[in-house]
Amino acid sequence: MMIKLPVYNKSGKQVETLDIDEALLGNEVRPHLLKQAYVMFHSNRRQGSARTRSRGMVVGSTRKLFRQKGTGNARMGAVRTNIRRGGGVAFAKTQTHEDFRQSMPKKMRRLANRNALLAKLVDNEVKCIDKLQFKEPKTREFKAILDAVGVNRTCLVALDSSNRNAALSARNLPNVDTTRIEQINVFELLNHRFVVVDKASLEAFINGSAGSEKEQA
Repeated sequence: MMIKLPVYNKSGKQVETLDIDEALLGNEVRPHLLKQAYVMFHSNRRQGSARTRSRGMVVGSTRKLFRQKGTGNARMGAVRTNIRRGGGVAFAKTQTHEDFRQSMPKKMRRLANRNALLAKLVDNEVKCIDKLQFKEPKTREFKAILDAVGVNRTCLVALDSSNRNAALSARNLPNVDTTRIEQINVFELLNHRFVVVDKASLEAFINGSAGSEKEQA
């Protein structure tokens, strides 16, 4: 089955239609595969550097707050006890977690990345521009393009590595992130509502000629 994707010019006017074969992107959206890949990418970004302080690590006086009996209050020791706000933690984390990383076979990662793009195409969240070339970086012009094609939420701009001026034009816009077309992945695609890409880059990715389709696993 073919998906007919509208191709717009910089003014937001549709100039042609791009036919995309669903078979090249996995035939159908596969939620379980997307979930597995998303969790993997998310887990692999964890640093495992969380720390908490035990009672002995907290800076504070060791003086008993008030006498044991006669005040009507519950008996209380030093301010650093773990039952008081600002005190230590009963079982403090003091060591780095060994590893949070997960893995998937390369073919599964590649299919998941392509399938995430298919999901965006099915939901009409891919905005294809005929040409995204700029003589010099112009943030205002890039913002006008996004407004013209109806991008009003978070947006991922996928560009060829040689298209530096377009990347510089988009990077200062709020809620807009840029990436190289061969490095788009499930995590980035699903974390943004819209995907903006030029026709040549999109065709190169679908045909498998965009770089080496590196997965950031």
